[in-house]
Amino acid sequence: MKKILLVRLRLIGDVVFTTPLVRALRRHFPAAHLTYLVEPAAAPVVRRNPHLDEVIVLRKGSGLGRWRDDIAMARRLRAARFDVAIDLHGGPRSALLTWATGAPMRIGYTIKGRTWMYSHVVPRAPDLTTRPSVANQWALLSPLGIEACDPARDAVVMVEEPDAAANVAVRVRELGITAAHHLVVIHVSAGNPFRRWPADAFVELVVQLAQADPNRRILLTSGPSDMNAALQIARAARDRLGPAAHQVPEGREFDLAELRALVARAAVYIGGDSGPLHIAGTTHTPIVALLGPTLPERSMPWRDPRFFAEAVDAGPLPCRPCHQRTCEPGDFRCLTRITAERVIEAAERALRTSEG
Repeated sequence: MKKILLVRLRLIGDVVFTTPLVRALRRHFPAAHLTYLVEPAAAPVVRRNPHLDEVIVLRKGSGLGRWRDDIAMARRLRAARFDVAIDLHGGPRSALLTWATGAPMRIGYTIKGRTWMYSHVVPRAPDLTTRPSVANQWALLSPLGIEACDPARDAVVMVEEPDAAANVAVRVRELGITAAHHLVVIHVSAGNPFRRWPADAFVELVVQLAQADPNRRILLTSGPSDMNAALQIARAARDRLGPAAHQVPEGREFDLAELRALVARAAVYIGGDSGPLHIAGTTHTPIVALLGPTLPERSMPWRDPRFFAEAVDAGPLPCRPCHQRTCEPGDFRCLTRITAERVIEAAERALRTSEG
């Protein structure tokens, strides 16, 4: 096996979930040239992966520009003469690019209208299956004879970038946070309203965690579109804390590489089911995951079970899990029924493992 291409477009968390496969491929084919095709938003996840030889970034684009980019990329991939191309995504764009490689072995999911583009097909688990996302993608390695996945051996990976770590060290120091403090990172963003815990619950969480220990510093993070929400939550918490407001510094925006470096130095990470949760999973930092419509069996970080990770959710509901297109009851009860008290209890358990 000389040259292998992995194609995984779009979401950050899904790209994180493919990194165990990269390690497995390197273990089974140590001399192979491994290439990964990814879109810009998730490129930081894999660009320093030690098991990859090459990372190709495909511009997302739109309209005619996207078609031109795809045609140019298809020509580039075909000229590379891959022996194996694995479509880890299953979307129309990734399927076409996998087919365009002309690789003798093209592996993808059995999907209506796209199966013909592959030489080897694997059944795709239903969207609401309880099987972990890593296992769903790992199934695509079965035509290569690779054994079942194990998080203790093949955890998710994102390598810390020295420049990002240096930037984080400076920014944290500017916020008055030192190594003597217990840093709590709370990510308040989510990809859609089906995964967004209410703002007032976040405020209660921040206030109670701060009041429980004056040595804690609580930093709120968010994606660019939710920065204003993070600022409002931090300000509301500071108003309630009064003289202890310094425990909640003004929220800052961190890029993906910086977020990974920030979480790695935290005592605990708390956040919903979004890309940053799975970035946190590439560290050893204790994690508290707030899961709404998704189930822990599918969406918890995939890492060595020695490292603390606890899910907090609303428990069994007739409408959970769901496809996250319409809230059938209309009140997002899978999120609103997660109380701040339960998250605080989980966070305290996580902090004990970190501070001990």
